[in-house]
Amino acid sequence: MTETPDSPATCAFVRADGSLCPGPLEGEGEMCFWHDPEASKETDDLRGRLQEWAESGESMEGFILRYGRLEGLRLSMKPSRDLRGANLFKASLQGASLYNLDFSGADLSKADLAGANLNESVMTGVNLLGANFDGTRLERVEWGGPCINETQAYQAQSQGRPDEAQASFEEAEEIYRVLRRAYDGAGRFEQAGGFFSREMKMRRMLMPRFSGGRFWSKLVDVFCAYGESPPRVIVSAMTLNLVVAVIFFLCGVNGPNGPLRLDPALGVLANVEMYLNCLYYTVVTFTTLGYGEITPPTLFTRHLASTHTTLGYGEITPPTLFTRHLASTHAFAGAFMMAMFVTVFGKKMTRG
Repeated sequence: MTETPDSPATCAFVRADGSLCPGPLEGEGEMCFWHDPEASKETDDLRGRLQEWAESGESMEGFILRYGRLEGLRLSMKPSRDLRGANLFKASLQGASLYNLDFSGADLSKADLAGANLNESVMTGVNLLGANFDGTRLERVEWGGPCINETQAYQAQSQGRPDEAQASFEEAEEIYRVLRRAYDGAGRFEQAGGFFSREMKMRRMLMPRFSGGRFWSKLVDVFCAYGESPPRVIVSAMTLNLVVAVIFFLCGVNGPNGPLRLDPALGVLANVEMYLNCLYYTVVTFTTLGYGEITPPTLFTRHLASTHTTLGYGEITPPTLFTRHLASTHAFAGAFMMAMFVTVFGKKMTRG
């Protein structure tokens, strides 16, 4: 921007597109009122001035609005909807209409957004630590990937700063918990479930690396995304059956017409048929139907079958009274767990 002796001095803030803020200087510094970190934003006329600026169509990128009293602010219908990189630390935005605004990279930490309308806004990379979302409308908000605190945690972890990473993981967990509760309270259960999964993942990252709790949490994440992904349970079950069938195919099991195992001397079709029989055996043990006519011949494959049956709620033929009671108890536990899965699945589908 070229200045003449007669033109007023303007702000030195450079926007992301390379343009300069046209705001006039109001002091001895090089920044306008909106970008001056020293200028107090706790004035009564702040809301009116901000709405007037938005009406002009000029970007509000990088505005410093810390502690601003902006209750009832109306920016939804204004030509300018760009608040990227804005500093709204502890700003009061109760009941504000912020529909379809771009807050990318902004600082909304400890901001009061109670009752505000953030529908269809862009919140990518926003710092939301300590923000109040009581009654906030959050439909179709674009959150992007992980929150900035989670990104910072992984960066600190990769750079060998464990204490900083721990603190950032705790902040990310708190943010996801607040958003999960906000969506849950608004009846948006699908979005709430997504943030619940992220919250649990951050909680896992706070556990000791090689602890049993962290390992178990990882398994729950892999198999069902902490109960929020029924399709993942189905895929996991199918994968488990295919893998165990391969193990049985390599080790061999006894079939009604002889052993079933990989035999290079036979043709491809014959080996494929044997593998399909092993897959059938695996599915039978997985679905509490027992072993059927196929039995494992070796100690290893018997233990493998019993272990797989435990994972799949399988049922064997017990020879003694004790083992019959034990098997019936185990079958009851398997039926209970299957019923629990059906319940969780149905609950997820109806809530989502």
